[in-house]
Amino acid sequence: MTKVFNEEGGAVPCTVLVAGPCVVVQRRDKARDGYEAVQIGLVEAGGVRRISKALKGHFAKANLPPMRRVKEFRLLPGGEGPAVGDKVLVSMFKQKDRVDVVGLSKGKGFQGVMKRHHFRGGAASHGSMFHRAPGSIGSSAYPSRVFRGMRMAGRMGGERITVKNLEVLRVDEENNLLVLSGAVPGARGAYLEVRRSRSPQRVVKKQAPKAGKKKE
Repeated sequence: MTKVFNEEGGAVPCTVLVAGPCVVVQRRDKARDGYEAVQIGLVEAGGVRRISKALKGHFAKANLPPMRRVKEFRLLPGGEGPAVGDKVLVSMFKQKDRVDVVGLSKGKGFQGVMKRHHFRGGAASHGSMFHRAPGSIGSSAYPSRVFRGMRMAGRMGGERITVKNLEVLRVDEENNLLVLSGAVPGARGAYLEVRRSRSPQRVVKKQAPKAGKKKE
């Protein structure tokens, strides 16, 4: 993350992503596959050294070199999607566009209830033996069991997270860089999915002040 300055001179926290270049590896057809989608591969420096024969033939069918990261994206019904071999570049996004970013959150390992579920904790006074314990997890007489979904200690992070409605601040087509407002899931160097936002942009309605009675 870093920050950029807007037109008013204020600092805006943002995240810089290396978006592509990508290329279309395969096209899904509704008549053959039952749905419309495209399979996009990420072009990275260095290429792939070891690859199975099945994947090697898959990329050879599209006359493309093997790629390490491949992801399928659905197409809107009735729209004309890109063909096999077409490039998908960062230029498809413009400034002030809204996008959704999907990725895996950072793994935190085994954590207690205070960090994992934001429990308040017990008293911190002298003599207290209850500081970070979860407390009761159920009644003894009835129902004499622990309900499913009880918030307890356990593994934290490493989940699929979607951050919605991020604004595109800048687009660097020469270096394939995409600058988004706010934070995105995952550690530095993680792989993310960037798609056009499916959530409508919030519009703040301002109400005009009521006219007061004029004094005569």
